[in-house]
Amino acid sequence: MWKNVQRIMNDRNMTVYRLARETKINENTLYSYSRGVSEPSFKNMCKVADALNVSLDKFREDQHG
Repeated sequence: MWKNVQRIMNDRNMTVYRLARETKINENTLYSYSRGVSEPSFKNMCKVADALNVSLDKFREDQHG
């Protein structure tokens, strides 16, 4: 799931720092998601989706394109 988040962030030239600022999620927490150390809560995924202006469906692992 986080791989898709990172792809969208890359497409938009968004850094983890900026995502943290926009979502009010701690930057270290976002890094732990990206490394697979922890899984984001539904609430945090909603914040990420809102910050990236996408549907939660965009984060699905099996989505292509």
